[in-house]
Amino acid sequence: MAPHQRPRTERGTVLPSPVVILSVIAVAMAAFAFVATQGSEPTEREITPAAREAVQDQGEDQEPEVEEKAEPAEPKPTKKPAPAIKRGEVYVEVYNNSSVTGLAGRVAQRATGAGWQVVGEDNWYGTVPATTVYHPPKLERAAKLLALDLGIDRTLPATGAMKLDRLTLILTGELD
Repeated sequence: MAPHQRPRTERGTVLPSPVVILSVIAVAMAAFAFVATQGSEPTEREITPAAREAVQDQGEDQEPEVEEKAEPAEPKPTKKPAPAIKRGEVYVEVYNNSSVTGLAGRVAQRATGAGWQVVGEDNWYGTVPATTVYHPPKLERAAKLLALDLGIDRTLPATGAMKLDRLTLILTGELD
C-alpha cells in the first residue's frame, strides 16, 4: 500500500432502490384494503340482459337476431282456495284479564254481532301482556279473522288449559 493512500473502509449506508420501496408500499396498501373490506358484499354488480349479450356478440353494425319459439303454455298448478270461514260455526270464549268491569260481556256481544258463536265469557286469572286471540292449529285463519273483526293485533297458538276446539279471546283492556 502506498504511504499516501488510506485504507479503504466499506462502511456506509445502502438505501433500497425506489422499486423496492414502491413494492413494499403496494403490498402494505393491498393488505390494508383486504382487511378493510373483509366480509363486505360487493355493492354494485353489472347485470347484462340476454338481448344485450346477443347484440355485443354480433357487433354494433348488425341487427340483433330474435328467435321466436312457440312454446306450449304449461298449465300452472292451481292452488285450491281455502274454504271460507263460517263465523257462526266457530266457537269463541271471551275472557276479561283487566280491571274493567263488564268488558268480556261487551266484547262478547260485539263478536256475536259480527256473526261469531260466543259460547262463554268470564274472567281470566293469569298474566297476558296484550289482548290476544289464542287458537288451535286448525283455527289459525279463523283467529286472524276474529282479530280483524274486533281490531285486535295479536294472535297466538293456544296454550295450557285452553280448549282446542275453539278460539280463546283474552282481553287486557278496552278495544278501539
